[in-house]
Amino acid sequence: MAILAVHDLSKVYKSHQVLDNISLTIDAPGIWALVGPNGVGKTTFLNVVTNILPATSGSVDLMGKSNKDPSVFKEVAFLQDNTVLFDYLTGYDHLKYICDVQKIPKKRVNEVTEYVGMEGYLKKTVGNYSLGMKQHLLLAMALINEPKLLLLDEPLNGLDPTSAILMRGILLELAEKGTTILLSSHNLSEIDRVTKQILFLKDGKLTEVDMNKFENTYYEFALSNNELAHRILKERGYDVEIASDKTRIQLGNDQLDKVIDLIKGGEIQILDIQKEITGSEKLYKEIFSGVSS
Repeated sequence: MAILAVHDLSKVYKSHQVLDNISLTIDAPGIWALVGPNGVGKTTFLNVVTNILPATSGSVDLMGKSNKDPSVFKEVAFLQDNTVLFDYLTGYDHLKYICDVQKIPKKRVNEVTEYVGMEGYLKKTVGNYSLGMKQHLLLAMALINEPKLLLLDEPLNGLDPTSAILMRGILLELAEKGTTILLSSHNLSEIDRVTKQILFLKDGKLTEVDMNKFENTYYEFALSNNELAHRILKERGYDVEIASDKTRIQLGNDQLDKVIDLIKGGEIQILDIQKEITGSEKLYKEIFSGVSS
C-alpha cells in the first residue's frame, strides 16, 4: 500500500493550469520537500491532495484510501497556514476541538503541547500569539492524532532560530519513528537540514530529485599560514582557493583527515574549520531561472 499515491492530477483555475497531470508515489517513511518560488502552486497542490480544493482531474490516495474519504484524516494530518486559526479562541480550545471530533483522549493535549514547547501560552487567546507561537500551535494541531502521513505548508515560516531548530528536530524524530512527511518550502537552507529528497514544482509539473547526486562539500580553513597551505595542497593535487583570508577546498567524505594531516605536516596551525554543503541552491537557480520568488 502506498502512503501517498497521486495519479494524473490536474488543477485548472479559469484558463491557468496550476497542476498539470502530476503523478507521484511515496511508499516509505521519510521526509520529502515540495520546493518552488512563492506562487508556483505548492499550497494548491497540498490543498488538492487533501481534497480541500477539488481536482480538475486525476485522483489521490492517502494511506490506501481516497482523499475524498473523511476517515483518512484519522491517519493523516495537514498543517496549513495560520489563517485557519481563530483569534478569539485559545490554543487549548483548538486542540480540544480536534480531540472531540476525532475522539482522541484529552491527555494528548498536554502531551503534544509539551512536545512542541507551548505549555506557557496554551490557555492564551490566539489573537495574542506571535507568528512563531501560531506555528507551534499549528504543529501541535497536526500532531495530536499521531499521523502516519504529515503534510505541512511552509512550516518553517516566521520561526526564530530556536524555534526553527526545535521544528527541525521534531520533523527528523518523527521521520525516524516512521512518519512520512511532505513539506512545502522555498527556504533551501532549512530544507537542506532535514532532507535530500526534493520535489521541484514548476509550470505545473513535478520533478523528483535526490540531492545527494548534486551536492558538493567544501571546507573552509582559518590557518596560521594560508599561502604555505595553498602551496602544499596544490602540490598534492587538491583544487584550493584563498578567499577572505581563508583556505577553501572541495573534499569527498574520506579526504578531510588526509588534508588535515598535510596541513599539520607543514607545521601550520588550524584555527578553525567550517563545513559548507552546496548544490541545492545552484540546481534551484537552474530550474527556476527567470522565475521570481
